[in-house]
Amino acid sequence: MLGRRTDLALEAKAIWEEGACGGELKGVETRETEREGFAVTRVDILDGRGARALGKPEGAYVTVELDRLERREKDAFGRAARAVAAELRALLKLKPGESVLVVGLGNRAITPDAVGPLAVGNTLVTRHLVEKLPEHFGSFRPVSALAAGVLGTTGVESGELAAAVAAAVRPARVVAVDALASRSLSRLCRTVQIADTGIVPGSGVGNARAALNKETLGVPVIAVGVPTVVDAATLCADVLAEAGRPGLDPGALGSGGRGVIVTPREIDSQVADISKVIGYGLSLALQEGLTVDDVEMFLS
Repeated sequence: MLGRRTDLALEAKAIWEEGACGGELKGVETRETEREGFAVTRVDILDGRGARALGKPEGAYVTVELDRLERREKDAFGRAARAVAAELRALLKLKPGESVLVVGLGNRAITPDAVGPLAVGNTLVTRHLVEKLPEHFGSFRPVSALAAGVLGTTGVESGELAAAVAAAVRPARVVAVDALASRSLSRLCRTVQIADTGIVPGSGVGNARAALNKETLGVPVIAVGVPTVVDAATLCADVLAEAGRPGLDPGALGSGGRGVIVTPREIDSQVADISKVIGYGLSLALQEGLTVDDVEMFLS
């Protein structure tokens, strides 16, 4: 596989196929469906062959493409939140009453890295209400949240903070939200990937930290990621391919673009919009029976 950087499983599969010259990708299954008018692609990495080919752990990777959200179509936000909620619910596989910890990864001060903290701010947190006011909130699922910050501002690894909080609140599941990298500008802030494999904070910008997964936290970890950046070398290789020069390895472009990350100029509004979709989607997935208007009311 060429050295194009991407955190999206469906893009990794496409890159493998581009370099395979008609070969068969074994150990990977793909299914395309639609949810609330948005395209949904599920990539299942079934065994070690698929994991080696795509460079990702075995598991399920569901991608919801929210292109209509940017076009501001009628009820696009509500449909996007419901679509994300439905796919989350399917991977979470929660029993009634089981608690969930939502961890927002990233640096709130750096816009392309702020998806996690902003999504936490748009998530309905209920653990304290269920415990202190059961007569009013006893039917709600206990949900707690953590905006973990980054090592440079807290002095503590986000994985260590998540592990400490998980040990204290003992959730049945952890949902980790983070920014990712894509190979394509057209996917930035318009795509949500949900995976049951956990997540490695910082991997999207080449600054990988300790993983958050079942092995490190003791419970299943569902990763929710949004691509907000494109590696410059990857972007150059793809632009050249579109111009009729396919097959160029980004490593062949030299050191000029190494370490350079590209993000759109509208990133502030795009990150704010997609973070709200994720937060509302989480709230709908975790609190059965609520509507988008209900979540809006509780968070206002």
